[in-house]
Amino acid sequence: MAQTMAGRTVAGFSQALGSSVPTPGGGGASAVVAGIGVALGQMVASLTQGKERYADVQGRIGEIAPRLEELRLELLSLADADAEAFAPLARAYRLPRGTEEERRRKAEEMEVALAGACVPPIAIMERTYEAIALVDEVSRIGSTLALSDAGAGAAVLSAALRAASLNVFVNAGSMRDRDRAEELTSRAQSLLDDGCARADEVFRRVEEMVR
Repeated sequence: MAQTMAGRTVAGFSQALGSSVPTPGGGGASAVVAGIGVALGQMVASLTQGKERYADVQGRIGEIAPRLEELRLELLSLADADAEAFAPLARAYRLPRGTEEERRRKAEEMEVALAGACVPPIAIMERTYEAIALVDEVSRIGSTLALSDAGAGAAVLSAALRAASLNVFVNAGSMRDRDRAEELTSRAQSLLDDGCARADEVFRRVEEMVR
């Protein structure tokens, strides 16, 4: 049984990432990086919880903190899902195409596999997008002692969002069903544009405050 992302060490994951095996790859890396960005947001929330100075935001922080934990775990799970989604695509690439029937079968399986390979990175982008909004919020109401960590979280999440989008674009770009491909790429582009703009604004605001 393959080791799950949650059970890997950082050293083990980075070693696997740098090897010649196809997974983990960019999709899994983006999920793990996003999880780190989420954890930085959690750090700010944790340093805010129970502090008398931030009594007026305890209710909201108490809502944000557990959702960030859920997102962190979901992103780790999505790193595994991304690797699993690649397996059918790899099998489809290896199918023979010598006869007309083989070419037809390969095209059909490729189409299904390509669409399936878009699912995890879209989900990674959606979780990352939500995390950016929450990190933005904790950067405004959370402990000022960890303000730089909120900015770092936003920067990391922005990078993860960009990285995950490439997996959507490359797989959708090879699909024959252009309507479905356009749906996927449009969704990814929307998350990318809005999410990165917000994350970059958080980073700029935090940078101005800490410099």
